[in-house]
Amino acid sequence: MLDDFMTRATLAGVGVAIAAAPLGCFVVWRRMAYFGDATAHAAILGVAISLAFQMSIFIGASSVALIMALTVTLLSGRGYAMDTLLGVLAHSSLAFGLVAVSFLSGIRIDLMAYLFGDILAVSRTDLLVIWGGAGVVVALMAWRWTPLLTATLSEELAYANGLNPRREQLILTLSLAITVAVAIKVVGVLLIAAMLIIPAASARGLARTPEAMALIAAAIGAFSAVAGLRGAYILDTPAGPSVVCVAAICFAVFGLLSWRSGKAASPRGL
Repeated sequence: MLDDFMTRATLAGVGVAIAAAPLGCFVVWRRMAYFGDATAHAAILGVAISLAFQMSIFIGASSVALIMALTVTLLSGRGYAMDTLLGVLAHSSLAFGLVAVSFLSGIRIDLMAYLFGDILAVSRTDLLVIWGGAGVVVALMAWRWTPLLTATLSEELAYANGLNPRREQLILTLSLAITVAVAIKVVGVLLIAAMLIIPAASARGLARTPEAMALIAAAIGAFSAVAGLRGAYILDTPAGPSVVCVAAICFAVFGLLSWRSGKAASPRGL
């Protein structure tokens, strides 16, 4: 079954959707959309480092994405506005990554595949990495779900319950770095934030609990992957962007339905 490239591509898309769904909910609730985008942009520098030292793309991308996320977390509130800091680091890391790639000699690289994804070229090894990373992210989210929700609602409430909001932020940051690394092959660094944000935003008006929102977001993400790949096959369009297009259509449709029914409230006020 895994010998068919469309089957591997579909499994890869579903794996990324499962990893991105619960994480995307927290990105939406905490208004961290630009934070996720900056972390994704940093991954291209990790790709260049991985190719230069001939090591796993997953290790390089996840390490640099994690360093970027930690840097933003440490520097926030120290004289720089968050949006300014994210803008500087996101575009700088992307530029340095692209420049670093140009210095790689004797290495054949399809830069577009890393920027916009190459889901149709997913191998069995890639599938193992994607589903392994998705499993780690889902396990982390399940383990820290309640503390993360508490810290998202209020830092004071988290402290009152004996929780450390910075530790929860670190877990969220680690999960984000892993998701970025596993999603590079599927949608590329420029579209990873879309798969984090759009399914979660689509599910927000349909769910009544945070848990339901995460499950609905996973379903929307998986549907977007399957339908986007099918559409790309029929219409001969780029696979990664096609997946994001389907997710965007879902957002528009569900947003209209929520607006018409007057049920666009967030789950438990999140």
